[in-house]
Parts: sequence; structure tokens; C-alpha cells
Amino acid sequence: MELLDLCPLETWKALENDIREHTGIIAAAFNTKGIRLIPPEAWPNRLCPEIKANPKGQSFICSTAHMNMANLAKSSREPVIDACDAGMLKLVVPIFAGEIFAGCVSACGMLLDDDEVDCFLVNKITGFEEAYIEELATSIPTLSLEKAQTVSRFIQGQVETIVGH
Repeated sequence: MELLDLCPLETWKALENDIREHTGIIAAAFNTKGIRLIPPEAWPNRLCPEIKANPKGQSFICSTAHMNMANLAKSSREPVIDACDAGMLKLVVPIFAGEIFAGCVSACGMLLDDDEVDCFLVNKITGFEEAYIEELATSIPTLSLEKAQTVSRFIQGQVETIVGH
């Protein structure tokens, strides 16, 4: 069972737009293989697209965090809020069709209050100069853990409405 078996692509696109309009956070639907259904129209900051465009950044920061957190969300059947190896917030809300895991909705690219980007690690993985990383990191929005939890509950409610739970 995949997300597109549950609803057409337009439904998932509408969900992404709804999340952005109601929370200000950019989220995306992912299938069970960790592949984003809809290419991003916008980024939450200037650092994320640079990391994703770098093969090592995509593989060792973005994909690893997504798959690990999606597996945690799948096994717990609950949203997961944590950070990627770069230090940025990632939240993952699992999507189930009955007992079958069909994918997830994920949002990332922000910092929890008082957190910071691990510029050293991003440098070691991507080869970007730390000064460049630090400059891009100034564009990263922050939010509280409480706001992240509120957003995950909102996403969870929207997903439940779509899949009929």
C-alpha cells in the first residue's frame, strides 16, 4: 500500500499547502521508500537546498535522518520529533491504512529554540567551508518544542481526515 493508492497526488499536494498555510511550516509527503512525492516549491532556509544538492549531504544527512525517523514513527505509530545530524529539527508523522504503513508526512529545516547547526559535521560531510555554512544557517527559522508538537498534532489530524481514521 502506497500513498497514491490512498489518494491522488493532488490530495497530498493540497495537504502540503494546507500545512504551510496553517502553520507556516513546509512539509512534504513521502512514500515508504523515503521518496518525496512532490518536488519542493520552497525551502525553509538557504542551507537545506545546498545540503540536499550535495550527494554526500543528501545521503548522509537528509536521507539517513528521514529513514531512521520514519522507521521510528512506523514502529511507534506516533509522530517523531528529533534533529537531523546537521542539528536541524525534523518531525515525521506516519501514515497508516489500517495496519499497513503507507508513508509519512515530514517537515524539517528549522531549529528548536537554543539549538544550532552543527557546522563542523556539515563541513566534514559536504566539504562546504564552515563560514559558508554559518552564513547560510542565519536563514534558519526557530520554533519551540511546544510549537513543533502542535504542528505534529495538526499534521496528524489532517492525515487522519484524509485516510479516514
